[in-house]
Amino acid sequence: MKTTHDPTETNAATVEPVDEMLPLHSMMLYGFQHVLVMAAAPITAVFLVGRAMGFDSDVTVALMSATFLACGLGTLLQSFGPFGIGARLPFVQVPGGAPIVIFLAIAQATDIQTATGAVILTGLFYFLALPFFTKVLKFFPPIVIGTMLLLVAVNLIRIFGGLITGKPDSPDFADMTGIVLALLTMGCIVIFARVFTGVLQRIAVMLGLVAGAIVATLLGVMSFDNVLSGPVVALPSLFPFGMPKFDIFASLPLIIFSVVSMTEATGQTMATAEIVEKKGDARALVPRNIRADALGSLIGGCFGTSLIITSGENIGIVRATGVRSRYVTVAAGIILVVLALLAPLGRLAATLPTAVVAGTAVIVFAIIGVMGINILRKVDFNEHGNMFTLAAALAMGLIPIVVPGFYSAFPQHLQIILGNGLAMGTLTAVLVNILFHHLGHSRTPAPATKQADLASEHVKSK
Repeated sequence: MKTTHDPTETNAATVEPVDEMLPLHSMMLYGFQHVLVMAAAPITAVFLVGRAMGFDSDVTVALMSATFLACGLGTLLQSFGPFGIGARLPFVQVPGGAPIVIFLAIAQATDIQTATGAVILTGLFYFLALPFFTKVLKFFPPIVIGTMLLLVAVNLIRIFGGLITGKPDSPDFADMTGIVLALLTMGCIVIFARVFTGVLQRIAVMLGLVAGAIVATLLGVMSFDNVLSGPVVALPSLFPFGMPKFDIFASLPLIIFSVVSMTEATGQTMATAEIVEKKGDARALVPRNIRADALGSLIGGCFGTSLIITSGENIGIVRATGVRSRYVTVAAGIILVVLALLAPLGRLAATLPTAVVAGTAVIVFAIIGVMGINILRKVDFNEHGNMFTLAAALAMGLIPIVVPGFYSAFPQHLQIILGNGLAMGTLTAVLVNILFHHLGHSRTPAPATKQADLASEHVKSK
């Protein structure tokens, strides 16, 4: 008996999981889940910049909307991948922790216009450096990446810890209510991570933030009086702080980080492509990913934000949920754009007490430190060069963090780099690693290929 062939079945069978179009309600539900997991990053980024720079609530709300808009547009770029920009993988873009620290350091050392100019210059540098990126990849082995993550954690914990206590000369310095709220928020995150499983465990950080906000409301610390006041629709404006200033020297720490960011993007692309079973050579998707990070950062810089890049959390979400369709992150991108345009949501986020947001951030960035330690754990410190690379990097990176003002007598332009512990630590790690492993012959060589294999193994284990 002759059977008829249904062409629609063939087409459905040939669609890769990453390109599968799910039912609308499923896409929106899974997309909202992505947003919930990622939302802590833009919220904490805006709070850090707003509090540290002394912005009033109106400016903070506007910056919140601009950040969500840049994240949404960057996410849509990654998911659709038009004109070779975007990996066409389930990626959500957010402000990275490390670039926020560098952005803030540049803003405090110069001004906010120079910091936004640095973001734009770094976005352009992504495009310029991409053809040469593979040639410098060997200079960023696991010991450099691990050191950078560790310094990010220490730097951010110091900054957010200061936000919890307030300024030492203020009358409410180390107020017990704020300290308790922060500790309670951190405790809730840990408890939720222990008690819950699956998706709820993945959003333990967000649930902890919500729990802290509820307690703050009960204590009368958080008020919703101004949430519904003012316009309903918010339209973020271009260059909200005025025209950016372009200072190559001041931008150097952020430009240096962009090479590290491209290294991370390589691992994230390879790992995610493997998880979603993307056919073909995953390495061909890396330039597409980096171009989307570059364009997303350019968009963010024009709206006053820091770098908008692909987050490593994408790997965890896809692996935990098993949902591999890139149209889920299309839904997430649309939701982020809607969040950006609805002013009451921005005002709601701005009402969160500093102690609650900072307590959440302390846990998040401490986890980044743990990731750095996990990478360093795989490095052979019995090898002479590795030991001195880490020692020198920690020395140069921690001095400006634990001893503020250490370089205060130096010229202002040098302070921008020397006083930035993250930039100095990472740069020192790169240079000392080159000294021991790439110049001349090391007595106990540690081949770059072996270190690169360790980096690849780390990414796959995420």
